[in-house]
Amino acid sequence: MALDYHKCAEEIFSHLGGRENIVSAAHCATRLRLVIADNSKVDAKALENVEGVKGLFNSNGQLQLIIGTGTVNKVYEEFLAITGMTAATKEDVKAAAAARQPLPKRMVKALGDVFVPILPAIVASGLMMGLVEALGKIEGLGFANSDWYAFLDMISATAFAYLPVIVAISAARVFGGNIFLGAVIGLSMIHSSLLNGWSVGSADAINSFFGVTDGIVQKWYLFGNIKIGDYVLLQINRQGYQGHVIPVIIAVFLMCKIEQWLHKHVPEMIDLFVTPLCTVLSTALVTFTIIGPIFSTLETYVLSFAQVLVRNPFGAMIMGAVYPVTVVMGLHHMYNIIEAGMLSSVGLNTWMPIASAANFAQFGACLAVGLKAKANKTKVIAVPSSMSAALGITEPAIFGVNMRFFKPFVCAMIGGAIGSIFGAVTGIGATAYGVTGIPGFLTINNAGVYAVLLLISGGIAFVLTTVIWKEDVEEAPAAETTAAAETAAEYEAPVVIRAGGNAVLAPVKGEAVKSEEIPDDAFSSGALGIGVGIKPDDNVVYAPFDGKISTVIDTKHAVGISGPGNMELLIHVGIDTVKMKGDGFNCFVSQDEEVKKGQKLLEFDRKKIKDAGYSDMVVVLLTNSDDYDDVKTASDC
Repeated sequence: MALDYHKCAEEIFSHLGGRENIVSAAHCATRLRLVIADNSKVDAKALENVEGVKGLFNSNGQLQLIIGTGTVNKVYEEFLAITGMTAATKEDVKAAAAARQPLPKRMVKALGDVFVPILPAIVASGLMMGLVEALGKIEGLGFANSDWYAFLDMISATAFAYLPVIVAISAARVFGGNIFLGAVIGLSMIHSSLLNGWSVGSADAINSFFGVTDGIVQKWYLFGNIKIGDYVLLQINRQGYQGHVIPVIIAVFLMCKIEQWLHKHVPEMIDLFVTPLCTVLSTALVTFTIIGPIFSTLETYVLSFAQVLVRNPFGAMIMGAVYPVTVVMGLHHMYNIIEAGMLSSVGLNTWMPIASAANFAQFGACLAVGLKAKANKTKVIAVPSSMSAALGITEPAIFGVNMRFFKPFVCAMIGGAIGSIFGAVTGIGATAYGVTGIPGFLTINNAGVYAVLLLISGGIAFVLTTVIWKEDVEEAPAAETTAAAETAAEYEAPVVIRAGGNAVLAPVKGEAVKSEEIPDDAFSSGALGIGVGIKPDDNVVYAPFDGKISTVIDTKHAVGISGPGNMELLIHVGIDTVKMKGDGFNCFVSQDEEVKKGQKLLEFDRKKIKDAGYSDMVVVLLTNSDDYDDVKTASDC
């Protein structure tokens, strides 16, 4: 009997909690994709029993109902007619799903999306910079006067000198703008016509750059001399934003919104000329007249406050805690003014131990994440970032790890605060400035006490992070993790599916057969996606590529995994084994966990499956095969 599309759509709608609970709806070749406002109002069990629905799962904020090729589009049309909704694309649904997340989570995710891609550049520069500075401080070595030092100093400083450009390009990509326009905004914020942001506190640098004698940064008055108190309306301070992060991200976010609005409202005939021009000009004006001055004023307040606080243990505790926050805001380079002032007045830089305590606490927290994390992607970022922080370059640790997970960032603030109290009480100081962490031993006046300070701040942050922070995956036993890692390193298997230039390895040892030989119509028909069946010779399912677990079925007999080229794979052990309710199955991963090729995912008891009267064939399906034009299976690979 043919499926009643209207009835199917009507029944689906009746179990979704009302029209107001449906944010967006789209479909692909096999699935109805829904974004739901409140998942608790959805009757999942009833949906599974709707005639025409062959299964459902939640993935990346979407409720996806498997209906089948040639059928889902007809059910979707009826669904739109019943709900009164308009058609949406898969991209629209993905955007709607992301928008349903809480604002703090969206903000943290946005920061992570901006900084994760540029971490390799920051980590490489940070490690090199710390090593070069350390070697340059060694007396008698003569390295600081060598050509090698000059060359390596230039290379190591590049990422930080042009950090606003790198951040701007990445932010434009995240916020949906033209990355080259983003690059222009980033470049404008460090243009050679502006005083280098790191020289703002130096009267000599200001006088030399502007040709003045009063040590005051010059301004541009684009809108005349309209004053509000002592402030000239919309004046532009001619200073760059080297080392700044937050104002760059805010500026590029604004740029993307302006560009997107103009694309929608400017006629196509002149869009190519009008939109880029108006986008760059308006963003630059707002950036230099509003965003920049706000942060410049904030810098002044922070520095004045810091000079008062650093003179006593209580104040040192506060500054040790908030120091990493000023790094996030891009204000930390201005502390060189405090340090230089201390050296010129009393000959001892007592701010350096506070900065070192704060930086080394970031090292401790980041290292704890790297050692505790099970996800390999987190490890490979956290461990090198922690080494950079130990050398005094904390941006990789803060932006790439600690702030991203937040709890490690707070633990580091606590460690930095306690370490700073110790530094203030002991009264240690440095004979130079700009060097913290391990290289700080070269300038500190008491190496033994300084070592204790680093142990206190880094140790407290490490212990607190280890205790408090928990990865968003189920913790696997240490022995299992080791075994998985060893398996991943040695994993070799034949290719069973190719799509879009990407390969899916056989997740289980055994003979691969065509999908037509799978003893289940839903799998063999291709309604759930193109794939293969594997007659297993073993009882372990391994990850077929590096990817992320998108779904873990409660009964532990199946997992979904997304991977290269946006492949969405379903690995299903046995036919009708859902009826075994998990008996005979073991799962070693959880949803959203990052996995490596060859990592153990599932274990199953073949004897129990056969004794229960079911086939133990492992089904491997590319559920989004409709997204590819060149899907090949085992016989073609």
